[in-house]
Amino acid sequence: MRRICCVMVLPDCSFHSQTLATKFLRASAGVGLIWLALWALPSAWAQTYPSKPITLVVPFAPGGGTDSIARDVAKSLSEKLGQPVVVDNKGGGGGALGAHAVAKSLADGYTLLFATSTLVTNAAAEASGNYQIEKDFAPVAMIGRGPLLVVTSKSLGVKSLAQLKTTVAAMAQGVDFCSAGNGSINHLAGELFRQHSGLSLTHIPYKGSGPATIDLLAGRVQLFFATVPTILPYVRDQRVELLAVTSAKRSPLFPNTPTMAESGYKDFEISTWWGVLAPAKTPRSIVDKLNHAIQEAAARDPVHARLQQEGAQAVSGTPEEFAQTLSRELVQWRVVAKAAGLRSDTP
Repeated sequence: MRRICCVMVLPDCSFHSQTLATKFLRASAGVGLIWLALWALPSAWAQTYPSKPITLVVPFAPGGGTDSIARDVAKSLSEKLGQPVVVDNKGGGGGALGAHAVAKSLADGYTLLFATSTLVTNAAAEASGNYQIEKDFAPVAMIGRGPLLVVTSKSLGVKSLAQLKTTVAAMAQGVDFCSAGNGSINHLAGELFRQHSGLSLTHIPYKGSGPATIDLLAGRVQLFFATVPTILPYVRDQRVELLAVTSAKRSPLFPNTPTMAESGYKDFEISTWWGVLAPAKTPRSIVDKLNHAIQEAAARDPVHARLQQEGAQAVSGTPEEFAQTLSRELVQWRVVAKAAGLRSDTP
């Protein structure tokens, strides 16, 4: 039996294989360059940022304590970043209008929000709004923290929280406490005090701390959980009565004034803060560059001196630490707001 061997002769494909391989390598190289370019973009943004003026939105009217701190921060940032930092006051809605404007801005680092703790209390008191802190903002850096001052009208005639409780408890209608507006830090601090003390307190909201202070001085309202910049001149002139500070420790500005805990209200610790946020999805390289510049500004004059004048302390930390503070305070103030009947959803 003969074996038959069949041999297939294939054409020479070496040329075609080399051509395909070359095309593949070229294509791969092109894709690699694209990925390399995309990977390098954040670094490039950080190197060229900022290349034009930056707008720092202050969500309150000009002239107040927050505005003064913001302008010192803007001046220091301008010197460190080599570009003008322009303060843009967008007051209204207890800070909500300015916050909304920044939330909807381009996430390129050229529009920033100079925020206070009222940003969180506003969000906590509103079940829904036109922005959400955790979704619409990228925390950049906290600048400083300070206590609230528990002050009363001279007309009330009390000099301690113990006297305040005795006096108000004996009044059929209770007393009025004022705030810079619904959802402000002053408002929720008053609500928290009502929950702790069991006193009859009626909230009177104003369009800003200025008008609230005027009525406090006139005796038309009796109690105010005020920020230090707002009320400090009147405390020094003894035109209002300072009963306590809401910080964990006594304030260096008022070493003889007790804390809320020392006055019998344990776990009553509130601080107001100032910080900078950017729109969500701002490149991390830009956030880091701003964080570094802001922390340097807060550690030096004029910002450091301004904070001390306002009874506050400079704060340093990462964007992640600032984000954790925001999340924690949102939870805390939502509990207070719900107990006060300010929101119906479950925190």
